[in-house]
Amino acid sequence: MNRKVAICAVAQIKNEPDIWYQRFQGMLFDCFESIVQQTGVGFDMEKGIRNVITISDDVFDARTISDNGMTDVVGAHFLGEEKIAQDGLNALGYAMACILSGHDDLILVIGHCKESQAESRNMCTNLAFDPFYCRPVGLDFLNASAFQARAYMARSGVTEAHLAKIVVRSRQNAAKNPYARENPPVTEQEVMASPMLADPIRQLHQYPVTDWAAAMLVCCEERAREFTDTPVWITGFGSCMDSYFLGDRDLAGNFALKNAAERAYARAGITDPKTAFDVVELNDASAYQLPMWAEGVGIADEAGGGAWIDAGGMDRYHVNLSGGMLAGNPVMLGGLARAMEAVLQLQGKAEGRQVEGAKRALAHGTTGPAGQHHAVIILEN
Repeated sequence: MNRKVAICAVAQIKNEPDIWYQRFQGMLFDCFESIVQQTGVGFDMEKGIRNVITISDDVFDARTISDNGMTDVVGAHFLGEEKIAQDGLNALGYAMACILSGHDDLILVIGHCKESQAESRNMCTNLAFDPFYCRPVGLDFLNASAFQARAYMARSGVTEAHLAKIVVRSRQNAAKNPYARENPPVTEQEVMASPMLADPIRQLHQYPVTDWAAAMLVCCEERAREFTDTPVWITGFGSCMDSYFLGDRDLAGNFALKNAAERAYARAGITDPKTAFDVVELNDASAYQLPMWAEGVGIADEAGGGAWIDAGGMDRYHVNLSGGMLAGNPVMLGGLARAMEAVLQLQGKAEGRQVEGAKRALAHGTTGPAGQHHAVIILEN
């Protein structure tokens, strides 16, 4: 990309199992205030933010047009506001497009989700399916992932022991991240003995119910230094959608992720992903997805996820040092959390888990059943 776009500041609250004591407007306002304090950014029509991209979901917010309830809180009153109702990484891609088109200089990206408000998030994700053929049989994101997990594990050599190792590592890494959801440490034996949710996915294989909010200030290249001394540049972005019906897809394959990654790599000038990144953050809502998505972005060999784990691939490529979504991020914000960690790493602010001299990172987001839609972003300092 000839012209660059910068992420100038990030803000987040702590991931928690139930933020019962605060409405989502308050969660957002904490992030909003932090961005303003860090950067001094304003909202005047001449030099300030004129457009805000929000991330929310009507079902989890229990209201239609859910972004209407946050307009004033995020500074969008009498300004532009656009809503992303899928993975938050797409909001960064949208912000990048707004700036590269010349439409905006500054974009505030801000999102929230309170999974604790829903009696069952599986009931909510059931609504993503076809109402005539799929909803009545109870399809949701969990059992769709179970179909995919079984197919992928058979192809890749990933075993229950591998999944247990992924979960244990996720919790160990999350313990070093002050914003991560607090989960008790577990042993591999405890993971393999945890209750079955949808074969082969066990309770500890699946990310826990989580509430969270986060924000980023995105800026054109020419003005980035007005707001930070450590801009992080978006040098590549790609996204791709797979077929809607599960039966029309190769569930053990990575069609959408491979295409998204290829587009991002082409824009960033990357030819070999195995040597390109200092930090990799993959959106692993379930344990089997970490090696599967690693294959999709090209840091693990095709159908080689099990061997990749055995060879120490997770640590060698600095994958999910944040703890990943598996430690707890709400639906829709998993990809934004991955980008948040990448920015902190590239700014040298990931205390307790910092990769020394990190220069380039990959962040990944996915939404829809069994990874229907994928987005990949490349960030550099």
